Amino acid sequence: MRKTALVTGGTRGIGRAIATDLARDHDVAVVWRRSPPDALPGGVHAIQADLAQPGAAADVIAQVVDRFGRLDLLVNNAGAIEMTPADGFDMATGRDILDLNVLAPAALLSAALPHLDRDAAVVSISSVNAVLPPKDAAIYGASKAALDLWTRAMAKELGPRGIRVNAVAPGAINTPEAPRSDELTEKFVELTALGRIGTPDDIARAVRFLASDQAAFITGEVLTVSGGYRL
Repeated sequence: MRKTALVTGGTRGIGRAIATDLARDHDVAVVWRRSPPDALPGGVHAIQADLAQPGAAADVIAQVVDRFGRLDLLVNNAGAIEMTPADGFDMATGRDILDLNVLAPAALLSAALPHLDRDAAVVSISSVNAVLPPKDAAIYGASKAALDLWTRAMAKELGPRGIRVNAVAPGAINTPEAPRSDELTEKFVELTALGRIGTPDDIARAVRFLASDQAAFITGEVLTVSGGYRL
């Protein structure tokens, strides 16, 4: 039977690559907040929602189940990255980052649980910045560190139900919508063992692996996909 996947932040960059890859053999729904769908594969169902708002997660899950009748894979890709320097820290910005990067995945999983059977999977998109603090973006890094801990905690909690929970931590990734300058790209390349910057497809392939039966005995892990960034 064809499985169903939900990919948040699935209309741009890494999320779009994940949705496109999964659509080859899954029914796929994507959630977008500010970036309307563009160039998604035919049949991918797009849902507009602000997952930082109360009740949004439950509404999204209900729409997915209503359309496809099931849910097998939850990919928490949507996230906020904003500068939060100590000098002039803005509380509202910090809350937005934490709401979308940590609390939204928790709300989505809670709403999805009644529909997740044994062998379902959850894959969240973390970041190498969970362990490598980003300059002037400490709250973003802290949110990804919290997401990693949440991933391990949910793996422990849901393991008895046969639900696997993992994460992928990308390194430097250039996306079509927001490419880095040649100068900045070269700086990242110099710090990467494999001598190139990452692509959204690199992350999509890692998500596919963790969601597949090939990873049936892997849970509670954060898979770094960085090409050896800052080894």
